[in-house]
Amino acid sequence: MLKTALGRFRFMGLLDGSSLVILLFIAMPLKYWFDIPKAVTVFGTLHGYIFLVYLIAIVYAQFAVRWPFRFTIGAIISAFIPFGNFVLDSRLKKLQAN
Repeated sequence: MLKTALGRFRFMGLLDGSSLVILLFIAMPLKYWFDIPKAVTVFGTLHGYIFLVYLIAIVYAQFAVRWPFRFTIGAIISAFIPFGNFVLDSRLKKLQAN
């Protein structure tokens, strides 16, 4: 998966999507239901750094793969939707297979 530009981008997308899901569905309930705000601080910071690297991976993939600009916009939008990166990854897997 990490041998091609698209594979590296897919990996970063999965990492970003996983960190968002952990932040929303584990850290946020720990903060608000169990009064453990440190969970959001730690996972929020970690997700922020992963998101920045994901944005760099989007730009890198755009130039390396030479995909249309609409793919770049779609990749950015999918990062803000829970499970959006996983849907994007399934579509990219089909694209990579061709």
